[in-house]
Amino acid sequence: MSEAISQAQRINGVLTRLEAVLDAENDGIGSDRGFDLKQSNALKSRCLYDLTVLFRSLAPADLDADQKQLLATVKAKLDLNQLKARAHMEAVRDIADMIKQTVTASEADGTYSADQFKAHQLS
Repeated sequence: MSEAISQAQRINGVLTRLEAVLDAENDGIGSDRGFDLKQSNALKSRCLYDLTVLFRSLAPADLDADQKQLLATVKAKLDLNQLKARAHMEAVRDIADMIKQTVTASEADGTYSADQFKAHQLS
């Protein structure tokens, strides 16, 4: 097997794996309570690292039409993944803020807290 064919197979394999990981993550975010985002991120990071290593010695012109199409598809899925992950993180942050505010409000007894006291200068 020639080096060029082997390189092409590795590229196709990594792109295909990355596409599958992105599909699973994009489907799982926000809809599957048991989805393991940490594991998915680890798989995605590994695929992206492998692509980086493979592409170090390649120019875009070295890719065939099918690889360019697959790369464009993966790029679109990465863009969607970025939007979904950002929305997910913002939702988690908002929920954490609501919990924090609820706990703070439930602990308040109507008197000034130390933080509120510090906010005002006494003369």
